[in-house]
Amino acid sequence: MNPNIVISDAACAYIKKMLDKQNGVGFRLSVKKTGCSGYSYLPTIVDVINANDLVIEKNGMNIFIDIAWLDLLQGLHVDYLEEEKSGLKQKRLVFINPNESSRCGCGESFHVS
Repeated sequence: MNPNIVISDAACAYIKKMLDKQNGVGFRLSVKKTGCSGYSYLPTIVDVINANDLVIEKNGMNIFIDIAWLDLLQGLHVDYLEEEKSGLKQKRLVFINPNESSRCGCGESFHVS
């Protein structure tokens, strides 16, 4: 089963740093029902493997995909962004998903038709 998820080189480098910092065994992608638009991404560094996750290897690291949300995560592109705002450097993962139909104004949650 190939979930067709793309993780950019910049995102991989950032995730690897977080894995080293937190002594994680992998990076887990999931979704939770929340926010003003219905769903929110739930990326986490994990130290325990969930038996219900699909495990894929990307750039030498384990990516665990929550199979409960596999349809919603199909075609997801994960990127990394550094930007200066008000003199502060913000670093974050960015999720670009063809399954999204809209996002809330704050950008924290999304809606699927």
